[in-house]
Amino acid sequence: MLDLGTSFIASVERDPGAMAIAEGDLTLTYAEWFARISALVHGLGQIGLRKGDTLVTAMQNRWENASLHWACQLAGLVITPVNWRVTADELDHALSDSAAKALVHDDAAAEAVRGSALAAGLTVLPLHGKGGLSDMLAGKAPDAAPHASAEDLSVMLYTSGTTSKPKGVPRRHRAERAAAIAHVAQNMYGQGERTLGVMPLYHTMGVRSLLSASVIGGAFVCLPRFDVPGALHAIEQHAVTNLYLVPTLYHDIVHHADFTSDRVASVRKLGFAGASMTDGLLRKLAETFQPELFVNHYGSSEIYTFSICQDATAKPGSAGRAAINQRLRVVPLGAEDASQTCAPGEEGEIVASMQGDEAFEGYWNRPEADSKAIRDGWYFTGDCGHFDEDGDLFVTGRADDMIITGGENVSPVEVESCLSLHPAVAEVAVVGLPDERWGKVVTAFIKRKDTVSEDDLDAHCRRSDLSNFRRPRRYVFVRDIPKSPVGKLLRRLLVAGEYEPETPENTPA
Repeated sequence: MLDLGTSFIASVERDPGAMAIAEGDLTLTYAEWFARISALVHGLGQIGLRKGDTLVTAMQNRWENASLHWACQLAGLVITPVNWRVTADELDHALSDSAAKALVHDDAAAEAVRGSALAAGLTVLPLHGKGGLSDMLAGKAPDAAPHASAEDLSVMLYTSGTTSKPKGVPRRHRAERAAAIAHVAQNMYGQGERTLGVMPLYHTMGVRSLLSASVIGGAFVCLPRFDVPGALHAIEQHAVTNLYLVPTLYHDIVHHADFTSDRVASVRKLGFAGASMTDGLLRKLAETFQPELFVNHYGSSEIYTFSICQDATAKPGSAGRAAINQRLRVVPLGAEDASQTCAPGEEGEIVASMQGDEAFEGYWNRPEADSKAIRDGWYFTGDCGHFDEDGDLFVTGRADDMIITGGENVSPVEVESCLSLHPAVAEVAVVGLPDERWGKVVTAFIKRKDTVSEDDLDAHCRRSDLSNFRRPRRYVFVRDIPKSPVGKLLRRLLVAGEYEPETPENTPA
């Protein structure tokens, strides 16, 4: 298999005049972009970086960041991107754990870099300033030649680390390219498609969007930081053809005052990942975009694609079937291995084959995490789900999120989908809160877009197909639902009471 650097050069040779990268009024063809990237490869070598070295980045989704990702693939450097909102302590963990040789950052991460105890001992490149990343990109150099093989490490992403220090997920060139090609096939991208590059390049969704665009001679339209007006402008300005976002961003786009269907008329394909999508949002997107393809993609940083459903509205909630590079099973909760599987309709833990072309091979310097997650050639995802009688997978949430109330298991996702269909509910999150009698009580946190009471919502649940024991016994009206920087719901903050309640000033009239 080709390494990623050679793969990019092949794209340049196929489509030298096609638009490859854009940000605002800046557009570069493949030939123009390769010249900039080649200059950057040369510059990285000039400061002493060599094949196999690790380079940590803390940058927004600007074109310079995308250029750096490709330069590292050509130079054989292991790019290790972290959240640009990183704290100094979090940055030091990544620098130490990855044995970084250099750090590249933009202004958004400057405060963390100043507070870092380790950055001073490394080569640090800011985005701007003498000798910075922008200077390197503006230089001149011969066309870069690839220094890596398909077996070399390409990138190391860090997991979110909700209960422990973030874990490094190293991935090889061959796994990254296999994931990019599968992404093209499963999302049915055509030659020259243009994607909105807003999912962070420290997140697997952002990296996949970047790599898959090059496979088809397509364009990556950068949006450094998400905001709805900026996203709509970028879609219009560059005629974006596909969106691959987390559900939260879709929600924000279609509910914004600036949104109209005319402004996204160029978009023909939708894809989502990172979290489940409520039935209400599915319906809204199908009505407003009327997409040719609407893909539910279920995966992780460790094994990029678990399953794909190419018609998300046909069977709401379904994650479809195993991806083209994967095998899946559902095993009983607490199972020690993957030999025993659950019957259709029986809930258990989802496990994925480590033989898949997209799979990682283990965490970075974390043997205890490997022994917990990898058993007999299967990756234990920590996600709960079941197959239905048709063989389609349903993901019901994280094993840790499952609510056990009065001895019954309740999936928060099922309750959230039901409540999302009420016209007065803008957003909803469901958790189990401690209760002396029931152990946990199903509690719904609601962001309202119109007047609605607890009684109204309870009546809505009673009229639905939701089982009686799954109905929320408590409702909390909040100003906002807490989410991570990439839009993932943070249930743990709701359980901990770390949320902003609704006030008279922000209560819908």
